[in-house]
Amino acid sequence: MTKVRGEMKSTPKEQERLLSLQILDSSIGQLQYKLQNIPEAKALEVTKISFNSTRDLVIAAETELADIKHELSKSEIDVEQVTSRIERDEKRLASGTGTPKELEQLQHELQSLAKRRSELEEVELEVMVRVDAINDRIKSLGTERDQYASRISELEALVGEAKKEIENAMASGHSQRMEISQSINKELIDLYEKIRSQNGGVGAALLKGDTCEGCHLTMNAGERARVKALPEDEVVRCEECRCILVRM
Repeated sequence: MTKVRGEMKSTPKEQERLLSLQILDSSIGQLQYKLQNIPEAKALEVTKISFNSTRDLVIAAETELADIKHELSKSEIDVEQVTSRIERDEKRLASGTGTPKELEQLQHELQSLAKRRSELEEVELEVMVRVDAINDRIKSLGTERDQYASRISELEALVGEAKKEIENAMASGHSQRMEISQSINKELIDLYEKIRSQNGGVGAALLKGDTCEGCHLTMNAGERARVKALPEDEVVRCEECRCILVRM
């Protein structure tokens, strides 16, 4: 059951303006909540995390590629050196210069070099395959990173527009609030602000029939009769939620 009591005097018009102030304050509070919870802002935060992660993967892959290219370069040099030696030995063998034993040893060396070149070429081929694979990975990651970057730009624009719209609405609300509050006596404003700070932002509410619109509790018939009998300029408060009840 809702009980009420009088606190001070205020004209009905002033009390109506106080209710308008409460409606405005509630609206400003909602706008503040919207400003702190813009859906695109949350999406932007998640997308930035994904972008940073993908960017780091690209950097790591590029570092790995540099190391593999160094390995490939070494493999190529090893193959070139063996190939050059084979060519030199083949020329010498073809010239017939040397004793039969030396030429026989040269043939054995060429066989060993050919086997060595084959092994080195296999290593070179394996490294080249790794280079191709990591190049493909870098390309794929780069595309993904660029897509995230593009999405970030889109979301930043949307967040900026949403913030601007909300902030403009809040600025307008604060301007109206100042105008309304200046038309209400300071004692009533101070009481309203005190209650609002202790009551989750609700300092005044409409008394609709027998119900306080602040806490939505209903007073009994006796209490309602008593409130009706009070002078219009009597400031009435709800004993349940403590807010100022505006009778209209």
